[in-house]
Amino acid sequence: MENVHPGQRVAVLADAQNLYHSARSLYTRNIDYASLLDAAVADRQLTRAVAYVIRADSPEEESFFEALVDIGFETRIKDIKTFGDGSKKADWDVGMSLDAVTLANHVDTVVLATGDGDFSRLCSHLRHEGVRTEVVAFQESTAEELVAAADDFTDMSEDVERFLL
Repeated sequence: MENVHPGQRVAVLADAQNLYHSARSLYTRNIDYASLLDAAVADRQLTRAVAYVIRADSPEEESFFEALVDIGFETRIKDIKTFGDGSKKADWDVGMSLDAVTLANHVDTVVLATGDGDFSRLCSHLRHEGVRTEVVAFQESTAEELVAAADDFTDMSEDVERFLL
């Protein structure tokens, strides 16, 4: 990675739903969030690490949320919404984007851990504001426009033993 130096202040924003579904569908495994955070920070100064999670009332999720906090993530938790037709929806796109824009004045780099192409516009905005943008995700499930919009892309599929439990 070029333009990376130890004094850089880094914020890591992890889209837990996106990462979970990618890891499960590609490898039927779970994300190693400690390794993810370590790779994202890459010997720089961590300013904030936020994991955006959805509460779906599954028995193991509270221990997962606690584990994220132990690793060093703040958790933002949103309850899943069930609509009249039975469909369910929950995503953190707007919340993550607002946090990234808010943090932009306080960091040099924003690392987005997601493959969601909806964040490509956010990368362009942050770069325009002078903030380096990096994406950490699985190549196979990452939108091409997101990779193109970021300053750097780390493909978690290139080192699954590091990034997966």
